[in-house]
Amino acid sequence: MSTEDTGDDWAAAMAEQAIEEAQAVELDELANESAPLSEDDAAKLDAIMDIPVTISMEVGRSFISIRNLLQLNQGSVVELDRVAGEPLDVMVNGTLIAHGEVVVVNDKFGIRLTDVISQTERIKKLK
Repeated sequence: MSTEDTGDDWAAAMAEQAIEEAQAVELDELANESAPLSEDDAAKLDAIMDIPVTISMEVGRSFISIRNLLQLNQGSVVELDRVAGEPLDVMVNGTLIAHGEVVVVNDKFGIRLTDVISQTERIKKLK
């Protein structure tokens, strides 16, 4: 199977999900009440939009001693602080931005976001 087929399958799965789950929701915190951007500001924003970020999904955490870490080998099991079926944390540059669940499309893992942390909540956690 080529990568184009895989991309088409992902696009089809995402489109199907959007059709099934699309609902109109008012988001007061995202209302755009600002004046239009000047050309200079738009250029600055374009530069920021191209900055790469690291996105990671965290299944759980565990704290173990170095002694136990050095004893790990193939087949070892490390107990995590999460229960099976609990949502994963979606982190961007180490900051929690959402929770999600694992999905599989054509033998590749992905994540479906189930709860996105609001901008105000993320700012509160930074303080």
